[in-house]
Amino acid sequence: MSRETQVMDQAISVMGKREGKYLTFSLANEEYGIGILKIKEIIGMMPITTVPQTPMFVKGVINLRGKVIPVIDLRLRFDMEGIDYTERTCIIVVEIHGKTSTVLIGIVVDSVSEVLNIKEEDIEDTPAFGTRLDTEFIMGMAKLDGGVKILLDIDRVLNAEDITALDVAA
Repeated sequence: MSRETQVMDQAISVMGKREGKYLTFSLANEEYGIGILKIKEIIGMMPITTVPQTPMFVKGVINLRGKVIPVIDLRLRFDMEGIDYTERTCIIVVEIHGKTSTVLIGIVVDSVSEVLNIKEEDIEDTPAFGTRLDTEFIMGMAKLDGGVKILLDIDRVLNAEDITALDVAA
């Protein structure tokens, strides 16, 4: 098999992985999506125990049925303005694959919208915003109903140091 064929096969394989079901949610009036297979559960806001000397976006930890889970505020992680939590604010518990382990992490979002089945032809690659902007955590842009939903690669939203810090916090 030629090198070009291998590269094309890999590209097609990666593109095919984007199609599927996504849990959509809002942050600052924008819609985002995470692959449904990464979602473990959705819970309402609950008391969060703060952990000293963690990054600003780390809200702390929660006790979810006897398991301590670190919680991050996705708004703060994306350098958005923080807001007071409302009755629609919730925590999405996701499974993140790090280099050496799998970690359950809660992410605080403004509200959960719906589960959508998104086809590959409705997903475009992330546009190039220049070299100074890191968009590695964006899997693609879904074009739906005249709008755009940003599809996140939740494994890349946090870097290795962040995951290690969260593991230590939990």
